[in-house]
Amino acid sequence: MGVEERRQQLIGVALELFAKRSPDEVSIDEIAATAGISRPLVYHYFPGKLSLYEAALKRASEDLASRFVEAHDGPLGSRLLRVMRRYFDFVDEHGPGFSALMRGGPAVGSSTTNALIDSVRQAAYEQILSHLGVTDPPARLELVVRSWISLAESTALIWLDGRRIPRQELEVQLVHDFAALTAVSAAYDDEMRTLLRPMLGGEPADGPFGDLATRLIALAS
Repeated sequence: MGVEERRQQLIGVALELFAKRSPDEVSIDEIAATAGISRPLVYHYFPGKLSLYEAALKRASEDLASRFVEAHDGPLGSRLLRVMRRYFDFVDEHGPGFSALMRGGPAVGSSTTNALIDSVRQAAYEQILSHLGVTDPPARLELVVRSWISLAESTALIWLDGRRIPRQELEVQLVHDFAALTAVSAAYDDEMRTLLRPMLGGEPADGPFGDLATRLIALAS
């Protein structure tokens, strides 16, 4: 097996183990045994557990960032719901690994880990702006989108601790949260109101945004 092929195998093994337990609980010996090689050979490819952990995080962050890529077809609410389903697929499949990625795991505060986390957030931010058709976002829109991304992160992390709410409900709720955050901001700003009108104009009554409007009207009546 070539050097790069072996490195990729070890990263895959590490990710598989990190998906089941916290990286702090996974040893180099366990990674070596699962990969079918000796402990010294692991160190031949990676100088230590931290470097292997960071390589695994890099692959995980690229995978997670790709979950935000969505075709610009159909209503925005339906697009966001598909994104949230893929996002929670990742969270569901990589529970401890997701927690480690967003909280830093054994590399808390390292420049590499922070950069990986920021890259996921920035990828998500750019994808959302592209769906809104905005290249130069006003300050309020940037605040709304980045706040929503943080909300999705914290919601997923809390959900992992017990999974007490059905994930399908949270996926829809997060799409509703995006609409609500945008609507509240638009209530205070003409520029945001101009952006919001076309976004809502093409939303069907049976879509996620239409569902939210129906629920809010029922709540106020």
